[in-house]
Amino acid sequence: MATILAASTLGLALFAGSTPAAAEAAPHDPWVYSWGPNGAGQLGNGTTTERLNPGPVLNLARADVKSIAAGGLDANTAFAVALLKNGTVKSWGKNAYGQLGNGTTNDQTVPASVVGLTGVEAVAAGRHHALALKDGRVLAWGRNDVGQLGNGNFGTGTPEVTAKSPVDVQSLENVTAIAAGAEYSLALRADGTVWAWGSNVWGTLGNGKSGKDTPAAPNHNTPQQVPGLTGITDIAAGAWHALALTKDHTVKAWGYNSSGQIGNDAFSSTVPVSTPTDVKDFGRAVALAAGGHHTLALLDNGTVKAWGANASEQLGERQDQPPAPTFRTTPVLVKGLTGVKELAAGYATSLAVLEDGSVVAWGSNSNGQLGDGTKTNSRTPVMVLPPGSGINHLAAARDAYSVYAY
Repeated sequence: MATILAASTLGLALFAGSTPAAAEAAPHDPWVYSWGPNGAGQLGNGTTTERLNPGPVLNLARADVKSIAAGGLDANTAFAVALLKNGTVKSWGKNAYGQLGNGTTNDQTVPASVVGLTGVEAVAAGRHHALALKDGRVLAWGRNDVGQLGNGNFGTGTPEVTAKSPVDVQSLENVTAIAAGAEYSLALRADGTVWAWGSNVWGTLGNGKSGKDTPAAPNHNTPQQVPGLTGITDIAAGAWHALALTKDHTVKAWGYNSSGQIGNDAFSSTVPVSTPTDVKDFGRAVALAAGGHHTLALLDNGTVKAWGANASEQLGERQDQPPAPTFRTTPVLVKGLTGVKELAAGYATSLAVLEDGSVVAWGSNSNGQLGDGTKTNSRTPVMVLPPGSGINHLAAARDAYSVYAY
């Protein structure tokens, strides 16, 4: 059984203190769970009422779901995209820019099909846009004001500013993985190279330039190769920082570095890191999760390292006495957390699925995103779902606050 925290009885104490809703949900309920704010119907339960404990997404059984991606700008603009195992895609939540891909701009409080998508292998979600991977090619829909759809256009007005149904990303094939940041997109090709498009204001395209340069470097509305990256096996996108996992289990990062989220032992609120840079003081990473301004890495021994912003204790480090580490510029071990098999990172919240099937969360809880029935932040992981819950995967909106477990 996985150990949640160093004190062997603490995990049981956390579960014992959970609300009945959390205790009853997992062992008997086959549905995908969601919790947090719900102003746009992003919890998928047919309402716009917030939920402080996990509850079911309507008509979405976790046995049918391959993956979920969560997007949005804040608690009232969040949305989600679910890839089913049959290759179709459903979406729900905010739709002001067509990010649900259903041909309209109407919000949706229950999952509904994305128009015309079959044979899809992966999905990703940004602030107001979404991506799908099919047959080595990428499709995109939603807002396109800075070229984040990669279809050769910049949205300057109606109807160009949005694509309400999927469009082709130009000149990109043999793609094996995709990721979406706030207003940019990433793709990993089978040859181990990484491609980026959309906003470059914080150097998120990794080409050595940024919108903060003089003269400002342009955004790109078609994919551009990120220079110097080879042998990459996975990618992750935070709000404005991007990461790549190498075949040697090291991590490269680039983009916004206001809170040390690049992990290069430095920070700057004005000067981005516009080329891929080694994350320092690392072990052997097997998976990455990028939040609003912090990053989590799962190591091959089942432990977790974290770096970047810590104002809400999302790194698992205390803030109640000096010196208060409001951020970390190099990775630190999340103490007492072992037996982890998957991670997710929200705006200022961190979550993990453990080997025993339990789900724990820590950090900001301003909108109920810890799922423990309260709105109280927690430096130490709190029990969201108990052992044997049947949960294997998590998704969290990196700019908004909604969370999904399936």
